[in-house]
Amino acid sequence: MSSINSIRFIKSATKPQEFPLPDKPEVAVVGRSNVGKSSLINAIFKRSVAKVSATPGKTRLINFFSFGDDIYFVDLPGYGFASVSKSERLNWQKMIENYLLNRENLKMVIMLVDSRYPPTNLDFLMKEWLESYSIPYVVVATKVDKLNQSEKARVKKMIKKTLDLKHDRIMLTSAKEGMGIGELISFIFENIKN
Repeated sequence: MSSINSIRFIKSATKPQEFPLPDKPEVAVVGRSNVGKSSLINAIFKRSVAKVSATPGKTRLINFFSFGDDIYFVDLPGYGFASVSKSERLNWQKMIENYLLNRENLKMVIMLVDSRYPPTNLDFLMKEWLESYSIPYVVVATKVDKLNQSEKARVKKMIKKTLDLKHDRIMLTSAKEGMGIGELISFIFENIKN
């Protein structure tokens, strides 16, 4: 496994020529603004590598993080209610789509949804878009630390129904408590080796 010194932020980019070399598998993290993308990356890395903000829409670039020699994690700008201009939102959309469609070493997308609320139409559209391009993804619910067992089962059922998922693979996590993070890391490493 990677040493702590090889787990780090690599660079921010907006276009393919700025991306790191595609020399190891990549996992991208997508989700609405303020769903907890940066917090999840920090929990996976067990240290603060991604900037966390209470203000939605702070991630405006594609941020690459190296998990040692094993894998890149990629934090993409959030979609949804960020208070930016329409033209900037369109630029983000093009940047994200270009990355997701053309990055040759992309192995999986972690699609985050907030466990405290039903998935939105934007979440549903993201899921449909990923499926239409046959991009492997896993749905991960964030901020579940306040839920008891029956509430967790209810949240999974609600997410499955709202997103019209054909499978039961919904992972529950809490970056704050570290809950589900080990399971998510194991799942990622098991599924990027093909």
